[in-house]
Amino acid sequence: MHLLYIDESGSVADPNQQYFVLAGVSIFETKTHWVEQTLNTVAESFNAQDPWSVELHGSPMRSGREDWKAHALQDRLSALDKVLQDAVVAHHGRSLRLFGAVVKKSALVGVDPVEHAFEQLVSRFDLFLKRVYQKYDDPQRGLMILDKSSTEMRIQNLAREFKYSGHTWGQTKNYAEVPVFLDSKASRLIQLADIVAYAIFRNFEHNDPRWFDIIKQCFDAEGGVTHGLYIKE
Repeated sequence: MHLLYIDESGSVADPNQQYFVLAGVSIFETKTHWVEQTLNTVAESFNAQDPWSVELHGSPMRSGREDWKAHALQDRLSALDKVLQDAVVAHHGRSLRLFGAVVKKSALVGVDPVEHAFEQLVSRFDLFLKRVYQKYDDPQRGLMILDKSSTEMRIQNLAREFKYSGHTWGQTKNYAEVPVFLDSKASRLIQLADIVAYAIFRNFEHNDPRWFDIIKQCFDAEGGVTHGLYIKE
């Protein structure tokens, strides 16, 4: 089974922000432990006695908010580099790939940016699973895992609608279950999805490509065509 860990960056309600980003990290089920261990190593560099008390979270790490204010700026920025390099780039391949939906809010009139981005992510991951089956005769199912949020019921309803009623391009056919919601503090992979989403957001919202440049070759692609990154501007 391929697990798609999803998180967002940017606020739909904030008029000072132009973009909303939804990002997903697809990991094959047998690979999750090793990626988690990589992330734990980064957390241990900030608290060796209790690494699980360290939540890897993009925006607070960069800005020095919350528990990150006690750490030096360069250490925080280098940790974000290391997360993306060691947990994404180093594991990238058939077992790990990225998906992302970047939406400029002003480009959508009368359309909910969250729903639009989620539809893009869901359909692209579903097509990836279909391609794995057709090309490799590997009938793997997918499961979406998201951070608990106020949009939980909304996302559940959308996923159900896409499966039974369909989305713009048809019906999703390769999901094992409706989306699962976890507390990000308990899941390193949700934390990784958060940092990936933040890397994409920084690139588009603030023209800061530092972290996006690290991962830009890791989005789902086939035959030289990138399928995993959608941009609406």
